Amino acid sequence: MGAVMGTFSSLQTKQRRPSKDPARWFYVYQRDKIEDELEMTTVCHRPEGLEQLEAQTNFTKRELQVLYRGFKNECPSGVVNEETFKQIYAQFFPHGDASMYAHYLFNAFDTAQNGSVKFEDFVMALSILLRGTVHEKLRWTFNLYDINKDGYINKEEMMDIVKAIYDMMGKYTYPVLKEDAPRQHVEVFFQKMDKNKDGVVTLDEFIESCQEDDNIMRSLQLFENVM
Repeated sequence: MGAVMGTFSSLQTKQRRPSKDPARWFYVYQRDKIEDELEMTTVCHRPEGLEQLEAQTNFTKRELQVLYRGFKNECPSGVVNEETFKQIYAQFFPHGDASMYAHYLFNAFDTAQNGSVKFEDFVMALSILLRGTVHEKLRWTFNLYDINKDGYINKEEMMDIVKAIYDMMGKYTYPVLKEDAPRQHVEVFFQKMDKNKDGVVTLDEFIESCQEDDNIMRSLQLFENVM
């Protein structure tokens, strides 16, 4: 998830110290410890029936139980607001500033744009990122970069996301990044993606460009076997 959403997989950088996997809080590997039926304690928000979510996602009921247990452990109220989301996400990038990237990522999860993410929002997005088709994953990623939700990605939006990614990675990268690296990265990719040179990238242009890039296509498979 992080590779395709964050860097188009072309930021050829490695952290000197391995960071914790951002998927860790998404999926808690405690299957042997979880009861057959999920205990629903009193919270401010209860998710839809697991049968309904099972029909709407690519997860089994058992997997949804595991996901909900992990989600509830981090968010006892049943919903997560942006500040809590930022605090959780920052744990995985201790050497950088993940606040802006977490902001953009939260907005992509918050499909209702009401300032909170419910378990249903979370699991629907995760289903796409982990188990969706290539087109579904790329469409979701396009939505992340389309900050103002006008159906296009302009160079400023791409710059905002890429700059947030560089800030999140921090100084512990190899090789050491130059100060103007984000802008250079955006110039290369925007020129490649804006095929008709009209100053914006459409969904079709985005999907076509990503499918032409082997690094991006490999990144889409990164988490397919996480569950």
